[in-house]
Amino acid sequence: MSKAFTKESDGDDELEDTPKGLPPGSKNYMRPQGFDALKAELAQLLKVERPKVVEVVSWAAGNGDRSENGDYLYGKKRLREIDRRIRFLTKRIESAHVVDPEQQKKRDQVFFGATVTYANARDEEITITIVGIDEADLEQGLISWISPVARALLKAFEGDSVPVRTPSGIEMIEVVEIRYGG
Repeated sequence: MSKAFTKESDGDDELEDTPKGLPPGSKNYMRPQGFDALKAELAQLLKVERPKVVEVVSWAAGNGDRSENGDYLYGKKRLREIDRRIRFLTKRIESAHVVDPEQQKKRDQVFFGATVTYANARDEEITITIVGIDEADLEQGLISWISPVARALLKAFEGDSVPVRTPSGIEMIEVVEIRYGG
């Protein structure tokens, strides 16, 4: 069969379009700043990056033989990557359930958006903020609400000790402080 009739794929179309790590039937919780970041990335792709790449591909296509035209081939590949990311972001934005931690009424208990300081078994104090899966960044102390630590902390009060399942077994962590907002 001619290559013209086969679908080109990088092999991860299905993986990219499915919500990564989101438990079936659960909502795609997100803080307002995470939602805004996704919308900003989508706008950047649609208004800046994609038009630039389309311009390069159009120019390269006019240069004759496309089979050995690096600008054309790279441009088409980059265009597929951008389009895949646009589809992904669009789905995530459509499925987002924005939760503003500032509006939390029960501030003495851990819920989505809380910044929690906890002590582990080695008496190390660690501060994390529970965020949506698209916002998680461990280096910044932002952990997904579906992570084992966040799941263990949810609904806990200051002073509570909760079990966390770790690769080395069950570890107890104690909630030292709960904060919402800035």
